[in-house]
Amino acid sequence: MMSMEIFNETKSDISSYEKLLKEVFAFNKESFSIILTTNKKIKDLNKSYRKVNKVTDVLSFNSDQEDYLGEVFIALKRAFRQAKAYRHSKKREVAFLAVHGYLHLKGYHHDTKEAEEEMLKKQEEILKKVNLKRGI
Repeated sequence: MMSMEIFNETKSDISSYEKLLKEVFAFNKESFSIILTTNKKIKDLNKSYRKVNKVTDVLSFNSDQEDYLGEVFIALKRAFRQAKAYRHSKKREVAFLAVHGYLHLKGYHHDTKEAEEEMLKKQEEILKKVNLKRGI
């Protein structure tokens, strides 16, 4: 049984995103957390763990616990800005970033062209199941 927890570190109402993410990850059988956070918090995490002093959209941290994959942090305001720039819905962007982070927890990477293509294909397969194709 899946145990995905969603935490809100923002002042935004995330109830529609919680519902969406539960649908997106209905297939999942492993435990992990999604934390919707602020630009400042993700910038601090990025600086501390990756030595990059700037805001990013999503960060994943694997767990060393046997029955817990880890945590996915999503900068909510950054996601909203990207949704507008990419001309698709906020829900699509938040779900995309959550799936992206989840796949990193599962061992997927995008450090080569082939790995990136494989990861993007897997992301789109997952999002397509809940009718969140590109541009929606």
